[in-house]
Amino acid sequence: MESRIVKKWEADGWELVSQSPGMVQVEITFRRPRPKSRRLLWIIGGGVVVLVLAIIVTVGLVIEKNTAPANPAPGEATASPSGQPSAEATGEAASRSSTRDGEVLTPENSPEFAAVLAFTDYCSPDIAAFAAAHRGRTIVFPGSIAAMAPHGNAKTRYDILINAGDAASATGPAFQFRDENTLNDLHWVGPVPDTIGVGTNLDITAEVDRYEDRSCLLLLEPVATAVR
Repeated sequence: MESRIVKKWEADGWELVSQSPGMVQVEITFRRPRPKSRRLLWIIGGGVVVLVLAIIVTVGLVIEKNTAPANPAPGEATASPSGQPSAEATGEAASRSSTRDGEVLTPENSPEFAAVLAFTDYCSPDIAAFAAAHRGRTIVFPGSIAAMAPHGNAKTRYDILINAGDAASATGPAFQFRDENTLNDLHWVGPVPDTIGVGTNLDITAEVDRYEDRSCLLLLEPVATAVR
């Protein structure tokens, strides 16, 4: 009888709590389980929806990133198959250089600059006049390293003397990159050389800083440098 009563009440949705046998009868206690809160169900359901949306957005962003074109971003340098910087890369470096008074000066577009590069007296007052007139302008020219020494007691920073033209020539002003790190501060276009030194031919893009009368040095700030 007890077993049948328990099964009947449990079939109706009641839950057995206890059975207390007595001398004549058995006291059986049931309770009705509290129905689950609809509010809890809504909270759980909403959390699942938010999680699914977050997963969809994340997957979409990853797919978009992986399918992005592999073309270099504007302003990035590229190299030619030969390992030397391409003319396009050098042109981009010059075009993005900031100038104060106009276009970038080259020996081809500025007869004045071409004449300065041909000077044999690097202490000529004309060089001082050129530096004063074009301070802050960007210049581009082929050059070569004429001398290179550590800046003061530094081990990784150098003063680099640059002549116009190839290493065999010694014309033009005594240009100098002063207190520069050869790895980071020269802003290499194309492959970064393992080493540089006296005799290395370079394509120079730099900003005119100032002319020092005492040392006859025309100081430059490097903008872009490439090995020729």
